[in-house]
Amino acid sequence: MQTIMGVIADDLTGGMETASMFVALGVGCGFVTRPELVASSAPEPVMVVAQKTRVIPAAEATRQCASAAQALLEAGARQLFFKYCATFDSTDEGNIGPVTDRLLEMVGEDRTLFCPTAPEAGRTVYNGHLFVGSELVSDSPKRYDPLTPMTDPDLVRVLQRQTRAKVGFLPHRLVRHGGKPLRAHVEEAGSRGIRYWIADAIYDEDLAAIATLTADWRLVTGNSPIVQHFPPLWRQRGWLDDAPRKLALPAIDSPGVVLAGSCADRTLEQLAQFEQQRPVLRIDIAETASVEGAVADSLAWARRHLGEGPAAIATSAAPDAVRAAQARFGRDGAARFAEEILSGLAVALHEMGVRRFVVAGGETSGAVVERLGIDRLRIGAYQGPGVARATTEGDDPIGLCLKSGKLGPVGMFLPTLESMRRAEM
Repeated sequence: MQTIMGVIADDLTGGMETASMFVALGVGCGFVTRPELVASSAPEPVMVVAQKTRVIPAAEATRQCASAAQALLEAGARQLFFKYCATFDSTDEGNIGPVTDRLLEMVGEDRTLFCPTAPEAGRTVYNGHLFVGSELVSDSPKRYDPLTPMTDPDLVRVLQRQTRAKVGFLPHRLVRHGGKPLRAHVEEAGSRGIRYWIADAIYDEDLAAIATLTADWRLVTGNSPIVQHFPPLWRQRGWLDDAPRKLALPAIDSPGVVLAGSCADRTLEQLAQFEQQRPVLRIDIAETASVEGAVADSLAWARRHLGEGPAAIATSAAPDAVRAAQARFGRDGAARFAEEILSGLAVALHEMGVRRFVVAGGETSGAVVERLGIDRLRIGAYQGPGVARATTEGDDPIGLCLKSGKLGPVGMFLPTLESMRRAEM
C-alpha cells in the first residue's frame, strides 16, 4: 500500500486532530512523533509525523520538518500536507514561511497554498484576512497569546514577512465557484510570479473546492478540516479503495487527570466548568520556587483527590498572570518552566498509576508526550474540534486526549476522561 498523503504537523494536538479526521472517514492513518519511525510503521494511506516545532527557532523547525518530509517522501507519499494552527500561529521570523520554503524545494514544485480555515470552529479567511468568529484575529483574545500573538489579520502581509516568495490570495468569489476559473486564476497569476496563495474560505464547500484544485499538487498547507475532502478525490483517481480501516481503542480503567498549560480563554472556561464538579489545582508560575517543588506539591495534592474521581492541575492563567510570569522568567522561559512542571508531573502521575490524561495546549501536549517516552499513537475517530482519543500501544496502554487550547466544548474534560473507560470500536 502506497502512502498517499504525508502530514507534517507543527504540534501534537493538530497532528492528532488531523489523523482523527481521516480515521472518522475510514482511512487508515499512522501517527508517530519521530521521522525515523516512518520506515518501520505499517503502511497506511496517510502517515502523520507530529513534532513540537511551532515556536522553536525557525532554523530548527525547518530542519525537523524537512527530516519528516524526507521520511514521508521515502515512504512514497504522493503529497505532503504541512499542518499548522487555524489562527496561523507564527511570528515575523516564522515558522510557517521558512518551513514551507524548504518543503516546496524538497518536492520540486514552484507553488503551494495556505488554508487555515476551520468553519466548524469559526476560523475563516475572507479577502485574505483571518477571522475568529465575527472578529478579526487581531481583535480576538489571540492578540494576547504569550508566544505567538496575532496582531495583524492580513495573512498575505503576515506570510510575506516570513518568506521571499511572492504571496497572493485567492478571492472568495473564485473559490466559491471553483473549477476552471479558479485554476485559470492560479495559472495566470503564477505567470506573474506569485508562488504562495492565501486561500479565502468561509464554508465547508470552499474547502472542497480548494481540495479539488490542489489534489495533484505535491505540497499543500493548512489547518486540518480541508483534509476531509481529499479521500473522495483519491478514490476517483483509484488511489484508495472503499474498505474502511480503523483500529479499535481499548478501554482504560485508571485514575484520570487533566493537565492544562494553555492560557487560551477556552481552556480557562473549561477549567472553570470542570471545577464545578471536581477539584482544580492552579499553579502560579510567577510564585513557584522550583520545578521539583511544584511537582512534589502537586503530586501530594493529587493523591488526596484522585481516589474520589478525576482532578485537574493547571499552569493556565489570565493575561495579567502570564505577564507576571514572563517578567520573572522571560517569554520563552516562562513557557518552558510551565512545561517542565506539567511534563514532570505526568511522569510522576503515570508512576502512581494514572493512565487517562486530557492535556490542554499544543506545547504542553508535546512536552508531556515526549517526557512520557511516547512516539507512536493509535488514533480514534474525530468527535468535533479539539476532541479525539488516542492510546499508546502495548500491554499497559495510556489513554490520551491532546487538545488545542483554543478548541473543544466548555464541558469536555469530564466526559472525555469518562469515554476512555469504554472501548472505541
